[in-house]
Formats: sequence, structure tokens, C-alpha cells
Amino acid sequence: MTKRKTNHIKLGEEFWASLPGTPGIYRVFDADDVLVYVGKAKNLRRRLGQYRNARRLKAHRKMRAVMKAAVRIETETCETHRAALLLELRSIQVHQPRLNVAGVFHFMYPMIGIKTGTRSLDLILTGKPEVFSGFEWHGTYRLRRPTRRAFFALTRLLAFLGPSKKMRLDRNLFSFGASFAELEADWASPAREFFMGESPFLLEMLILALADRGSARAKREDIQEDLGLLKKFWKQEALALRRLRQQANFSVYPVPQLERDALRILALTEIP
Repeated sequence: MTKRKTNHIKLGEEFWASLPGTPGIYRVFDADDVLVYVGKAKNLRRRLGQYRNARRLKAHRKMRAVMKAAVRIETETCETHRAALLLELRSIQVHQPRLNVAGVFHFMYPMIGIKTGTRSLDLILTGKPEVFSGFEWHGTYRLRRPTRRAFFALTRLLAFLGPSKKMRLDRNLFSFGASFAELEADWASPAREFFMGESPFLLEMLILALADRGSARAKREDIQEDLGLLKKFWKQEALALRRLRQQANFSVYPVPQLERDALRILALTEIP
């Protein structure tokens, strides 16, 4: 891996001519020598050339903003595109440049916690699992919206099966929780397998249990919608995460929030 620094006032011709045609990352600094953007490329010369030739199009807005701020660009070559992806991600996570978005907010990726008691079940959705004790955590999931919608769908369905109440949580934590008591079956095991991407049997259990509840049958359309949200989450997040872990041979579970984006990169076959 070769690191090369370049110092040019608004990036002279010598800079553009010297760019390598190899994979790597580029770090963009402003007039105060503050890192404002990190990007990756399969071919540094070609990618940075696109920035240089950015036009006044909506699709080029980000490139124009980067070039407007750029006074110095530092490049670092990598052996492979995958190595460049990982290096870019780590640099963004550490420095959080103001013009980067992807990879910056890993600390907000959601996790789901389970706590069980005698015929009871507590569920929490949060991006701050370290705040709550006594929970078995699942995830980390990447897409907040489908995860949140699935979580609330599950809490609504379980509310048909036993007394329930919302947990009082600090609103500043953007966390949500619900407790369910007097459940007639063991819901923890199928919920655990569902969140881990091991089995969708939870959906079958819900269908069978709700079929015996008149209050649920009266809201058949709502029930079907909530089951659909859970099924979508199973495919997009739970099962997808399990497959990523298998492909990357990643044994740690739950996946730490900091490693969620890196896992996606590591799970890919060699990127051309």
C-alpha cells in the first residue's frame, strides 16, 4: 500500500497528470486543511477525473460541492477494490468528514433486545444497546425504517395474545420497548431464531395463535399488513444479515454496530 500526499492550490495540472490508475482512496482537504470528504475508486485517475469534469447537473451536485471545498487531495493506493472500500469506511468512521454521509451514522443502526421471564416477554428497539441491561441483543440491522416498522408490527400482534404495556424509555435515546405478560406459549425461542435469520417459524406461530382470537379476526386486514412487514424484515434484514455472516465467516453475534458496514464488504467475493 502506497501513500502519496499532494499539495496544490486548487489542484494544478501536475496533480491531475500524476494520479495513478489503481484502486485506492482519496482524502479531500479544505483551505483550513480540514478533512471534508473521503472517497474510494477502482481507478483513482478515472474517478478524480470525473470530479474535475463535473457539470452543473443534479447528479453532479455532490462532486461540485467536494471540488468547491478542495484545496488539497491526498491519495492512497490499495491492492484491491475491496481493500479500498474497507479503508474508505474506516477513515469515514474515524474522522466523520462533513461531506460524507454513508458510513458516518453506524451508531444509529438498530438492534432488537429480548428479555424473558415466566410467561412474559420484553422487547426493545434501540441504537443504544449499551444503555439497557439484561437483554439478549440481535442485529445489528442496517435499514432503520423496515426494522422499526417490523418491530412495531410484532408488538401490535403480540398485544392480541396477552396483557401488554409500553416501556417508559428516555426519548432522547430514540428507543422503543414493550412488555407482554401471561403469554400462553414460549415466544422467546422463535423470536430469537427469527431475529437471527435462522427460522421464520415465528410468523407461523403468530398466524396460528391469532386465528383463535376474535379480536384479531375482526382486524384481519391490519393483521395481514403487519405480518407482511415482518416477512419483509425477515428477508431484507434478518436473513440477509445471517447470510453475510456466513459468507464472511464472521462468528461474532450480535454484529457490533461499528462492524455492520464492514461485514457487507467482507462478505463480497473479490470485487473487480
